[in-house]
Amino acid sequence: MAARLSGGGGLITYMVAAATLVFVVAPLVVVVALSFSEANLAIFPPVGFTLSWYADVIANLDFQHSFLISVVLALAATAAAFAIGVPAAYALNRWPVPAARTIEAMLLSPFILPILITGLALLQFMATMRMRDAGVNLFIGHVLVTLPYLIRTVTASLKQVDRTLEEAALTLGAPPWKVFWKVTVPQILPGIAAGCLFAFMISFDDFPISFWLANVETMPLPIYLHNSMSKVFDPSIAAMSSLMILTGILAVIGLEKLVGLRKAMSI
Repeated sequence: MAARLSGGGGLITYMVAAATLVFVVAPLVVVVALSFSEANLAIFPPVGFTLSWYADVIANLDFQHSFLISVVLALAATAAAFAIGVPAAYALNRWPVPAARTIEAMLLSPFILPILITGLALLQFMATMRMRDAGVNLFIGHVLVTLPYLIRTVTASLKQVDRTLEEAALTLGAPPWKVFWKVTVPQILPGIAAGCLFAFMISFDDFPISFWLANVETMPLPIYLHNSMSKVFDPSIAAMSSLMILTGILAVIGLEKLVGLRKAMSI
């Protein structure tokens, strides 16, 4: 009887998971399908098949500029979040830092606050401080919203580290820095990789922060896509969105090649 209940519960779980997957993936499939349409407007089902919209988008200098800005900004924000987040997570987890809980809550606060309000607050702060460089402002804003992902995943990884291995290395005479590099880092590497992936995708796909802090010269791809949609909604918009989806897929494949996707996502 217990086996039957377990089997039924498993079937229901798989059905719910499949329905959720279809719910999430179906809009992406529609967008990709529209990008190959021969019609002059984005209509579904698509009409015919053509790659001309991709050719037009890739040849568009404004799109190239915005895409490059988004990639560079995402890489820079991820690198900065990594440089700050890994030491911060390690210190909060291993050292007796005063008010550690309060500091951790402050670092993770972008998870709690509405991101649109965070962007507006940053705009107000930077206007008060007379910070007029859009590139610098975007970088600061993206680091702020991506940093919690590194801290969260690295903290979770540190809690799963086998401390006996570290203690054994210290007992055998290894200096602390070498214990960290040779013993701790290999164990938390999947968490670091997952945090970097999340940080890159959040930054690359960010609209609320960029909406408040971007300008005409420094316009990330989501803002460029939004402005293009306000003019005309043709299959070129779907082609741009498909290229953004492809960028995310390539980032996931890169993570799989580096550390293994299942290991990173098990954090």
